[in-house]
Amino acid sequence: MGKRIRSDARLVAAFAAVYLIWGSTYLAIRFAIETLPPFLMAGVRFTIAGGLLYGWTRLRGAEAPLRVHWRSAAIVGGLLFLGGNGGVVWAEQTVPSGLSALIVAIVPLWMVLFDRGRSEKPSRAVWLGLLLGFLGVGLLVGPNGLGGGESVDLAGAGALLLASVLWATGSLYARRSTLPSSQSLATGMQMFTGGALLLALGAVTGELGRVEPSAISGRSLLALAYLIVFGALVAFSAYVWLLRATTPAKAATYAYVNPIVAVILGWALAGEPLSPRIAMAGGLIVAAVLLIVGWRRTPRATRSEAPS
Repeated sequence: MGKRIRSDARLVAAFAAVYLIWGSTYLAIRFAIETLPPFLMAGVRFTIAGGLLYGWTRLRGAEAPLRVHWRSAAIVGGLLFLGGNGGVVWAEQTVPSGLSALIVAIVPLWMVLFDRGRSEKPSRAVWLGLLLGFLGVGLLVGPNGLGGGESVDLAGAGALLLASVLWATGSLYARRSTLPSSQSLATGMQMFTGGALLLALGAVTGELGRVEPSAISGRSLLALAYLIVFGALVAFSAYVWLLRATTPAKAATYAYVNPIVAVILGWALAGEPLSPRIAMAGGLIVAAVLLIVGWRRTPRATRSEAPS
């Protein structure tokens, strides 16, 4: 009985970490980029987190990766972290964090479309999910805005849609690329290479000249630390453990819980809008992801699918 209680407690803690922490990263990003340039902030986050994860996994006995592993990791890292997360941090300069999470939640929709013909034929429920998801996004970014006279920044919304496409592409490529057998090692390599690319992009776009140490707020630094320790390390470790401790379908439920958490936190802690239009669009997107994730039940379909 005692072992079962401890096991149940670990499951609850792991699900709470994945639901709450990953859902909160969108708001943490908003706070971090208040006084930190977006690409440099994300680059620092992932190079540190990736380096720590890589070193920890190697110390635990993982074999040294080969050159082909690093090449694949660099491609995946470029798609996921440079393209996916980079698009999110750039967009959140003008798009509320909760709305960003809702738009990014359509990643599973792109994965179904891009993966057609390579896996199980989509069911009617999946096609219904695709329709609901795109209707939800259309409602969010439509010409009438968010309601109450406020409209979504179209450039930011476009960046989020592109980020979701690149994240889906990177997720599918990762499944078929040559990577180390250790998922933790492979993810550390992807984070590190993606972070390095983000740092390079920040330098090329002139962000180094925008860094003013005296202007960096304590809230931004705390948010960055939170993204490194909890968003990248703790939540990821919990997710990897869940993939082994429970069914992939249950582990994948984060995909439709995270947007709800992000919207509520953005409204409660940052005064972001929560109009009937957002609620309706969010409901459509969450229902769409629920239909799609409920169908995609293989372990390979449930890897990290949210570029936050």
